[in-house]
Amino acid sequence: MTTTPTAVPEEYVVLVNKKGKILGTEEKMAAHQKGLLHKAFSVFIFNSKGQMLLQQRAFTKYHFGGLWSNSCCSHPRLDEADDDAAHRRLQEELGFDTPLKEVFRFIYRAQDEATQLIEHELDAVFVGIYDGDTTQFNPDEVNAVRWISIPELFKELNDNPQQFTYWFKTALLELTDKSLLSVSAIKKLF
Repeated sequence: MTTTPTAVPEEYVVLVNKKGKILGTEEKMAAHQKGLLHKAFSVFIFNSKGQMLLQQRAFTKYHFGGLWSNSCCSHPRLDEADDDAAHRRLQEELGFDTPLKEVFRFIYRAQDEATQLIEHELDAVFVGIYDGDTTQFNPDEVNAVRWISIPELFKELNDNPQQFTYWFKTALLELTDKSLLSVSAIKKLF
């Protein structure tokens, strides 16, 4: 099946330096064409069984379409706190909300070979626990969702790394290093 990325409505990302100081804004597509460093967030949701909720990005996304990634990711607006943005996008993309805790930040740069667009982000990573309905996702943003055990996730990552977004793999390594891939560890944060 061949799909064409849909046009992105005019949205802006918040440009930052490596320390997170806000430098201004840039139109979203232009920022990704130029590879400008901007604010972002990634949300990792776990259920009480210890499974992680994965999202397959819609095939029509302007970059990295069809790849599997963390539960939710996006960009905060100019005067929006990262945690407020994470809650907003959880609801917009997945149709639910749950308490979240920021656990770390990291910078990465990745180019989508299909579109030549560049993600260069200061990414705030949030974790949360949720056991409710995951069937109300937004098809404009999400192609599919699924729960996966951590051992099965690492097997899939080893067998098919090209099916996952770069930022997901990078953040997952940090979550592993910080021993934050278990529900018991996450519950201690709240």
